[in-house]
Amino acid sequence: MADTEKITINLSVVDLGHVDLLVEQGLYSSRSDLIRTAIRNQLSTHAEVVQQAVVRKSLALGVLVYNHRDLEASLAKGEMLDIRIVGMVILAKSITPELARQAIRSLQVYGVLRASPEVKDALADRTG
Repeated sequence: MADTEKITINLSVVDLGHVDLLVEQGLYSSRSDLIRTAIRNQLSTHAEVVQQAVVRKSLALGVLVYNHRDLEASLAKGEMLDIRIVGMVILAKSITPELARQAIRSLQVYGVLRASPEVKDALADRTG
């Protein structure tokens, strides 16, 4: 499992030129290096706001992995899952859309949701 995700951004040609100039001057090893550094700096600047939101919204941090046994165990206890996370949720390929709808009441992911397209479709009305 990769620990990074690819994103796409749009920059003006002038901003992109500035980025390339900084890379050429040796301040950054690549465009991606500069962008990652800028994002980390902004996250650091706003770390307190993020932390307060995590606490206020009762969000987990990290990676959660669920398989069909996890969801079936939740149902056996008469419980539905409310999944709220900053990071990644992985719903195993063994989870059917029907099981996902039965076991997951709500799903809020700030980051990445890895699940089959069918499961994502089945949970579309429960994501926020």
